[in-house]
Amino acid sequence: MIMKDILHKILYTGIGFAALTEEKAREIVAEMEQQGEVSGEEGKKLAQELIEKAKHQSQEFHKTVTEEVDKVAGRLGWVRRDEFDRLRQRVEEMENRAGETPPDDNP
Repeated sequence: MIMKDILHKILYTGIGFAALTEEKAREIVAEMEQQGEVSGEEGKKLAQELIEKAKHQSQEFHKTVTEEVDKVAGRLGWVRRDEFDRLRQRVEEMENRAGETPPDDNP
């Protein structure tokens, strides 16, 4: 459970970073507009570019974390939930064909 908590914190940090970056990008562009360094149209374009870059970085961060978690889970011999569910379904189908009733417990 500790590993899961750590991973959630890492993911939330990445998401929070992206949100903070978007907010900060808008603030920076607004300041630049006020100081006359960029026009309103240039500022909108710049803000959009910064926001898109932040979103892309957030997606890349999420992808990297997911890949690393999968590697660690594989090394530890853990199975993913979708794999577990697929195997459970196969076992239940085999039990039904054999005339057995599956146990009434869910993990």
